[in-house]
Amino acid sequence: MLAVNELKDIQGKRVLVRVDFNVPLKEGAIRDDNRVVAALPTIQELINKGAKVILFSHLGKIKHKEAPEVIEAAKKKNNLAPVAKRLGELLKKDVKFANTTRGSEVTSLVNSLNNGDVLLLQNTRYEKGEEKNDADLSKDWAALADAYVMDAFGSAHRAHASTYGVPEILKKEGKQVAIGYLVKKEVDNLMRCVEVKDADRPYIAILGGLKVSDKIKVIESLLKKCDKILIGGAMAYTFQKALGHKIGTSPVENDQLEYAMRCFKEANGKIVLPVDSMVANGFEGWTEKKEVGLDIPDGFQGMDIGPKTRELFASEIKKAKMIFWNGPMGVFEQKDFQEGTISICKAVASLNNVFSVCGGGDSAAAIKEFGYKDKFSHVSTGGGASLEMIENDGHLPGVDIIK
Repeated sequence: MLAVNELKDIQGKRVLVRVDFNVPLKEGAIRDDNRVVAALPTIQELINKGAKVILFSHLGKIKHKEAPEVIEAAKKKNNLAPVAKRLGELLKKDVKFANTTRGSEVTSLVNSLNNGDVLLLQNTRYEKGEEKNDADLSKDWAALADAYVMDAFGSAHRAHASTYGVPEILKKEGKQVAIGYLVKKEVDNLMRCVEVKDADRPYIAILGGLKVSDKIKVIESLLKKCDKILIGGAMAYTFQKALGHKIGTSPVENDQLEYAMRCFKEANGKIVLPVDSMVANGFEGWTEKKEVGLDIPDGFQGMDIGPKTRELFASEIKKAKMIFWNGPMGVFEQKDFQEGTISICKAVASLNNVFSVCGGGDSAAAIKEFGYKDKFSHVSTGGGASLEMIENDGHLPGVDIIK
């Protein structure tokens, strides 16, 4: 698989780069430019080699089945123009912006590019066919390019026109396709969690979040690879109920109880569940919180792992040579229920000679908020993509098509 620095003879060539500029916007202002910053090494590499750089990315969601006025409002909200401005500031050079995704305006802007110029196209999701991997759309975008670079890891698990259709066409035409620096870093680090070496054992996975159903494939895949899986967050209560414990008003997936029971039994001690919880008499506006053991009283719901579980999980983490973490241990957005998630951060940070991966999503937001981002070996930029990579033994559509 070619990396961006291995592309040959690209001076003066049009290089189409799929980036991940899906940044949080509020009233047209970028609240966090991390994703734009993460794309800079790949863009700079191409500028330095005299390529004509054409960037495209999605931003937010646009539901094309909605009424026309709803679609227009979504387009206005998810316009990439502020990102072009911020990218120009970061690169310290003018970044051209196409207010549309294809057609004569785009063609004329592409034709006007000089070597080392950068053009950002409008949000790929303005196009109805993007998420359907529409053949005509892929063909139009592919026609703009002499080469293609995939550098949007957060979208690599989706076979869309911009992530799959375009490189598929260009490969058939014998043109160069490559991965960017960000995707290369993600693949290199996550593959270590997929193809586990003896030197990286004990290998411990920590899973949290809301639903067991979202993580069934991940749990099954990790059970084959890991030595232990620590399960916290709301998904733990489905396991607890399956095992006969009272869970009060905690969230539960009743249709997953049978699976949870079977999974726990077949894991032969590999799955470690909470032994106590911090609970409250409501999710928001609660008036009472307390620490309870395995059974949660009626009228209360689990909001975080308890102190004994924090100790139990920390003692398991201490044994690890490799860690993969995805999903918080509790409702960390509320100050009263952050301790469980912070305790995982502290346990990982206290280790030497451990390879630790935070699999994006809410857990990445948590470690950033609590100041532990630099304590992890790798923090993924794609929660869904990192999970699917673990699930599918290292395979993602947007990466596989480059291979």
